[in-house]
Amino acid sequence: MTTHPDETGKGLRGGSVGLLAAVSLGLSSVAPAYSITVTLGFVALAVGDLAPAALLLGFVPILLTAFAFRELNREMPDCGTTFVWTTRAFGPVSGWFAGGWVPQTATLVAMTALAQVSAAELLDLLGPDGAADRPGAVAAVGVLVLGVLTWLARRGLRLAAGVQYVLLGLQLLALFGFGVAALARPGAATPSAAWLNPLAVDGFGPSAQAVLLCLYVYWGWDALITTNEESRDSERQPGQAALLSTLVLLGTYLFTGVAALSFAGAGDSGLGLGNPDHAADVLAVLAPPVLGDPLAALMRLAICVSAAAALLTCLVSSPRGALSMAVHGALPAAFARVHPRHRTPSFGTVALGTAAAGLLVLLTLFSRDFLGDAILCIGLLIACYYGTTALACVWYFRKRLRSPRDLILRGVLPLLGGLMMLAAFVRSAHDMVDPAYGSTSFHGVGGVFLLGAGSLAAGALAVLAARARFTRFFRTGRADVAARLVTTED
Repeated sequence: MTTHPDETGKGLRGGSVGLLAAVSLGLSSVAPAYSITVTLGFVALAVGDLAPAALLLGFVPILLTAFAFRELNREMPDCGTTFVWTTRAFGPVSGWFAGGWVPQTATLVAMTALAQVSAAELLDLLGPDGAADRPGAVAAVGVLVLGVLTWLARRGLRLAAGVQYVLLGLQLLALFGFGVAALARPGAATPSAAWLNPLAVDGFGPSAQAVLLCLYVYWGWDALITTNEESRDSERQPGQAALLSTLVLLGTYLFTGVAALSFAGAGDSGLGLGNPDHAADVLAVLAPPVLGDPLAALMRLAICVSAAAALLTCLVSSPRGALSMAVHGALPAAFARVHPRHRTPSFGTVALGTAAAGLLVLLTLFSRDFLGDAILCIGLLIACYYGTTALACVWYFRKRLRSPRDLILRGVLPLLGGLMMLAAFVRSAHDMVDPAYGSTSFHGVGGVFLLGAGSLAAGALAVLAARARFTRFFRTGRADVAARLVTTED
């Protein structure tokens, strides 16, 4: 084992990520084809034919939060992103919990759902009849997919970005083709401007639920910022890529959502988007009548590669967050190990892939209905750490809001975004206690609430354990000088 400082201070390959690669990584992490497929039906269940309005409404806090990410990245470009920023603003306890534990946990849970979907779609396309309905077969293929993608992520960003170009292109082409075909089908309703009116949503409860669901649809674009120390212009490019990727996502989702609603309507039976029987798989169900069976297979392939692309980006971004935490003395030094040739956080990448595989097997054994509840639970975690990051921006810059530009971009907009996120978090947490919320319950309490609240409670216990282990970090928010040196594997 050897140690050395380098141009990034962490052993990563500086200047290796351009703007297009950053946008591609951000979009791929969101997994547009997969995300809209597993979320649009739940949104329609909440707000009916105002699903496109909910997509628009859910974008508002995401956009406002994106400004916070951009401004904080300009000030502190660090692959630890929200962990570093929240620590600098609110202290090490908040940084470790809201900036470390919460996003890492959300990513891990999301990876299990992504692996399950990718494996199920792959078996449906290539496996024997009925294989996609056997949980054991799905889990086995999911573990295999995780293994291959973990190997690929460990090989380096350039290779991962090249693969993402192909996977992302297939997704966007499939969504655009589906949208055009759905709008052109005989009997499809003419799109209405009323579908895009967020003010028409009936009540704060359905609105908060829809926004939380839509947070999942947009979640992931910030993964590209974890590569900021490997970007060619670390202060500006990641922020530009973040805003650009969110705008591309908005256009893609609105077009797809409006097209699906025009073709199928928002009813709770038949092909309607509000039919609970296919709420978690809307586009896959609509693809055959819209595209015909041969082209419908391409849609299923797009969903499969979409989930795989998001998995790959999780395996790129999340280990870099753990790397930063280790370098700052908030995690064991093993997570700071960087491969000497590939210049990737090798230990963290393998550890994350292994943990996701283990969780996938565990949840498969426990329940076949975890996918929908996992998505709803992740929305709660997203609102928590996005909202905290937005408020961290306001607090960190509070004494420097002298110009109109800084007041708006570093103060007003992030504050509004943070308050919207936290309001959605509080209201949704209240609603999730209902056992009818989601697919599972335990002793009269909703399974979604137990997953979300349980994750946060486990994080509180983890903070107590971490404080005993990483005393210098929790005392000062910094590591020992020796801990800042990057370790590389011989």
